[in-house]
Formats: sequence, structure tokens, C-alpha cells
Amino acid sequence: MTMEIRVYENTDEISWLRCRVLAFLDTAYYDNVLKEKEKYDNPAIELVATENGKVIGLLDIEYETEERTVCSRGSGLGGMIWHLAVHPDYRRKGIGAELLRKAVQIAKTKNLNRLEAWTRDDNWVRKWYETSGFLKVNSYFHVYLEGQEGLETKIPNLKPVYSFAHYLGKDLQMIKNKFSRVHECICYEKTLK
Repeated sequence: MTMEIRVYENTDEISWLRCRVLAFLDTAYYDNVLKEKEKYDNPAIELVATENGKVIGLLDIEYETEERTVCSRGSGLGGMIWHLAVHPDYRRKGIGAELLRKAVQIAKTKNLNRLEAWTRDDNWVRKWYETSGFLKVNSYFHVYLEGQEGLETKIPNLKPVYSFAHYLGKDLQMIKNKFSRVHECICYEKTLK
């Protein structure tokens, strides 16, 4: 049987979740595990690549019907790529590119003028976005605080052991020296013509 790219169906959920978990394991998002597929407040383009009934790739884009309600920048109507993943056993076969190509086709029929995607500092992922016509337009830092890494509270007997934070400041070296897990979170944008 050959690979098929089609619209996501509710019966795909378990296979979608498995594909996403396995695809994220060797990335900076390795601990971003979902127990159920997200549902969106706005319309969405939800595609899967399947082979023999198994989801081997996925792409979800929530899109705007009113400017600046989903995307963080730009003018006109945009779409936010929330999930893009290819099962590790099926990488380097053009599945991500095919999912993106089909999504762009659909996005144009929805009058979207751009796609936005946020990712972390995995060089191979960044290169894929850049090769796919996305430009880096913004970034900030994700900081994970664990154990005694500056976790304090004013509530007696409450001892935080883990926290996630956004760092928007300029002193990156101080942040990297203080915390063991820091990731650049990068916004990429692709203009649709």
C-alpha cells in the first residue's frame, strides 16, 4: 500500500498521538507529550499522512478568520502550525514537504497570506523550515527550572520542583549559566503567494 495524505479523522487520534510522541522524542520538545489531540477554537487544516492505516505524519494549522486572533505577527489572515511531525521510521522521504504542500494549497483557498510556526533550537528542524521557504522572524527563550534552580515561593511548605518559563530579556548568558535547560524558541514565517 502507498502513502496517502488526507484530512484527519477522529478515528486517527491514537495513531496521531503515537506518531507525534515518537517524532518528538529526539527533539528539544521530547517531553511535550499529549494525551489527546488538541481541538482548536478557530477553523483548522488538519492533515495526516497514512500508510496501511497508520499515521506516519501529521500537520495541524489553526487559521484566522479575523486578523491577529491566532498568529502573533503580520497583517492579513494567517495560519499557525501547531503540530508538524513525521514518524522517525519514515523521515527523509518527503512526507513533511508533501504535508506542507497540501496544507499550503488548502490555506490559499482560505485566503491566508502566511503561515507561522514556532520551533526550538534543533538545527535539523530549523534547516527544514528554512529549506521549505520559511524565514526566521522572531525568537525568545524557553527556560526549564528544576530542583533548586531558583524555584521559590512565599507559600509556607510549598516546594516547587519543576517550572517552565519564557525569558524575553537580553542577558542570555546569565540565563544559560543559571539554568541547565534553556532553548531558543524561534518563530518562522512563510508568505503564501
